[in-house]
Amino acid sequence: MQTRPSQPIESSDLEHFLQVPGPTFVPERILAAMHRQMLDHRGPEFQTLTREVLDGLPEIFRSTDPVILFPSSGTGGWEAALVNTLSPGDAVLFLVAGHFSMLWSRMAAEFGLDVRVLESNWHRGADAAELEVYLRSDADRKIKAVCVVHNETSTGAMTQIGDIRAAIDATGHPALLLVDAVSSIGAMDYRHQEWNVDVTISGSQKGLMLPPGLSFNVVSEKALEAAKSAKLPKSYWAWRSMLAHNADGYFPFTPPISLIYGLAESMIMLNEWGLENVFARHKRHAEAVRRCIAYWDLGIWCKVPRDYSPVVTAVVMPSGHDADAFRKLARERFNISLGMGQQKLAGKAFRFGHLGYTNDNLILAGLEAVESALEHARIPHRPGGVDVAYLFLNRRR
Repeated sequence: MQTRPSQPIESSDLEHFLQVPGPTFVPERILAAMHRQMLDHRGPEFQTLTREVLDGLPEIFRSTDPVILFPSSGTGGWEAALVNTLSPGDAVLFLVAGHFSMLWSRMAAEFGLDVRVLESNWHRGADAAELEVYLRSDADRKIKAVCVVHNETSTGAMTQIGDIRAAIDATGHPALLLVDAVSSIGAMDYRHQEWNVDVTISGSQKGLMLPPGLSFNVVSEKALEAAKSAKLPKSYWAWRSMLAHNADGYFPFTPPISLIYGLAESMIMLNEWGLENVFARHKRHAEAVRRCIAYWDLGIWCKVPRDYSPVVTAVVMPSGHDADAFRKLARERFNISLGMGQQKLAGKAFRFGHLGYTNDNLILAGLEAVESALEHARIPHRPGGVDVAYLFLNRRR
C-alpha cells in the first residue's frame, strides 16, 4: 500500500494553520497588490480601476445584474439587502438551517419586519418542499421576501438554491429571493442569473481570498423596482446613491482603495484558474477531508450527501469529549485554528475549513495536525485517516 511521507508535527516548525471557514489565507499576489500607495479617489486612475472591477464582477457571480460594493463585512451586505427592498412591517420568511440564517432573521426583526421562520433540520440544507407548502398557504401573498443561506458554514451543509427557486415558481408567489452567498462566491458553483436570485449577498474574506472588509449586493431588476417603494431608513446603504456614483466610476464616500486593488487581483487570479477548475478543486479537497474523517470513525454533522459543503466540514466529536477543549489543545499544541461549533453544535463539533487559497499539501498538513491533536487528546479514533486523504488526492485523475 502506498503511504505518504510522515514526520511528527511540532508547533514551532509550522506557520499557523488557519483551518477556519473564513477569513482565509490571503495569497502573496493579493497582498502585494494591496501594498500600494493611495490614489485620489476622485481622480481618473481610480475611476479606471473602479470601472474595471465593477464591470468584471458580474461574471464572478454568474450574472449580468449590477454588483454593488460596500466597505463592510457580510453583515453589512445583509443590512443593505433588507433596507433597500423592504418597508416596516413587511413579512419576510427566513429558511433557518443553521446559525447564520438564524442570525439574519434576528437582524430583520430589529428593523421592525414581520419575521416568519421555517426551520429545517440543521443536519442538511433548507427544504424546498417545505417552502413550497408554506408559500401555498400564504394565500394573501403577505410574504415579501424569502431569505436563505446558500452555504451554512456553521453546519457544513449547503442549500440547493435551484430547488428553492423552483419551489417559489411552482406556487407563483411574487416574493423576492434573497440569498447569502458569503462563503460561496469564488469557491463553489453559484448562479445568480440562472437561479433567478433577486439579491445575492457576499463578502470578501472567503472564496475571494481577501481580508474582511468588502460586501456585495447583486441586484435584479425586480429588486431595483422594489427599492423604489422600500421605506426602511437608509443612507450609507442606499443602492440608488451607490449606483449613481458607480456609473461614473466613483463612490458616494471614501472607498477602501487597498481592498479594491486586492479585489482586482483576486478577479485576475480566479479568471486565470477558471471558475470551473476552482469549484472542482474545492469539491476534491472536501471529498478528501470527508474520507479522512470517516476513516477516523468520527461523524460528519451534515447527514445528506447531496448537501455536503465543498468549503467546510463540521466534525462531530465522540460522546463525552468537548469540541472546544479539543480546539484549544489543537491550537496551543499543534498551531492550528479550527472553527468553533455554534448554537446547536456548540461543544459537539468543530469545523475544518477547506476554502479559498489552498492546495493538496496544505489540506494534508492541516489534517495531519488534527490527527496529531486527536492522538494527543486521547480522542477515540482510528489512526491513518490522513493516509486515506493522501491516497485519494494522489490517485490518477
